Amino acid sequence: MATRVIIVRHGQSTYNAQKIIQGRCNESVLTDRGIADAQQVGQALSDVKIDAFYCSPLQRAKKTAETIHAGLANLPDLEPTDKLMEIDLPLWEKLKKDEVMSRFADDYRQWKENPQEFKMILEDGTEHYPVLALYQQAQDFWREAIAQHFGKTILIVAHNGINRCLIMSAIGISSDRYHSIQQSNCCINIINFSLNFGDSVQLESLNQTSHLGIPVPPTRPSHQGPRLLLVRHGETNWNKESRFQGIRDIPLNDNGRSQSRKAGTFLQNVPIDFAISSPMMRPKETAEIILEEHPGVKLQTTSELIEICHGLWEGMLETQIQTEYPDLLQQWKDKPETVQMPEGENLQQVWDRGVAAWNKIAADYSNTDTPKTVLVVAHDAINKVILCYLLGLKPDNFWNIKQGNCAVSVIDYHNGALGKPVMQAINITTHLNGGSIIDKTAAGAL
Repeated sequence: MATRVIIVRHGQSTYNAQKIIQGRCNESVLTDRGIADAQQVGQALSDVKIDAFYCSPLQRAKKTAETIHAGLANLPDLEPTDKLMEIDLPLWEKLKKDEVMSRFADDYRQWKENPQEFKMILEDGTEHYPVLALYQQAQDFWREAIAQHFGKTILIVAHNGINRCLIMSAIGISSDRYHSIQQSNCCINIINFSLNFGDSVQLESLNQTSHLGIPVPPTRPSHQGPRLLLVRHGETNWNKESRFQGIRDIPLNDNGRSQSRKAGTFLQNVPIDFAISSPMMRPKETAEIILEEHPGVKLQTTSELIEICHGLWEGMLETQIQTEYPDLLQQWKDKPETVQMPEGENLQQVWDRGVAAWNKIAADYSNTDTPKTVLVVAHDAINKVILCYLLGLKPDNFWNIKQGNCAVSVIDYHNGALGKPVMQAINITTHLNGGSIIDKTAAGAL
């Protein structure tokens, strides 16, 4: 049984509103909006059984946690811990961001471009590496908490920086991607530990904000490049039966069409300028249904986005594969990057064509006068390898990423295709689950 961890960032604080760097300074308090958003988090978690509840001791996080706690019944006692403290930026705390950018221009550039190498020289001459120290702090928290609550559900309320490091260290994302993960105030993230810290971990969702009335996080004011909306196709009968489909051209079932309509409604107020999908029936129809809310947007297709070819496994149920290919199926579950599908593809082949297609899309829509939003609809395996690539992961991390049918992920290129992308949201499925933060879409086969 997996250990589910729900990670929440604190609500808007007075320093957030004033664009002042907080770090471990404990002067900032929640705004009225911050308190209201924390209450919304409580409502979103009302149907989830929580077994352990941790928070940062800094008052903006602790007040958020207390507000959530007050709105839920039968919650465990709140446990503040220093291991959830925010990143320590002693030379910048209480300064406005613009002032830091001006006074510490070279250091700020290093902070943004190479956060793992960024350091502060303290008054006593000590070299302090804020991101590396925070990453280690996150690892220390996991080693203690996961061992204590195996198979339970843990709720964490903390901060932007530590939340990033918790997610990255759990999955194996390196510290150089620190700025590649968005954490909005009062967002919700979910990760699932299979066993202990260091064993396989699944990122179920990143930066959910729809419980706050925000379907997808807004772009930054300085945003210059494209926004890409990555969507998995709706359900098919073969998904429902847990039958491997691969490149078999299986259409959506009625539920898949319903999911596509819900995705369309979810994205109806999100401007979409262009749309691209795999040419296979299930993603193409998903895209066409979503685009009914965006008349005038033409759909293009590219064969590089077709699903992984499972070869002889296609059309087979997992139980049948277990009988005929037991060792290879177990290898697929344990070390997917080492598997050559019988008369099919391997993950590296899927990775190479999927990443190439994605990078071409990002590049093609970077050279525009104004930032554009592109809808990309594809498949489970294709989406997983793309998201792994964007997070700096490898093919062996394939199972670390979850993709529900008609889930939405949001990726921003703030500085165009040559800059590092920012993962604004991953695997958002609240529009399919009656508002539930938990992904309840059919697991299905690939």
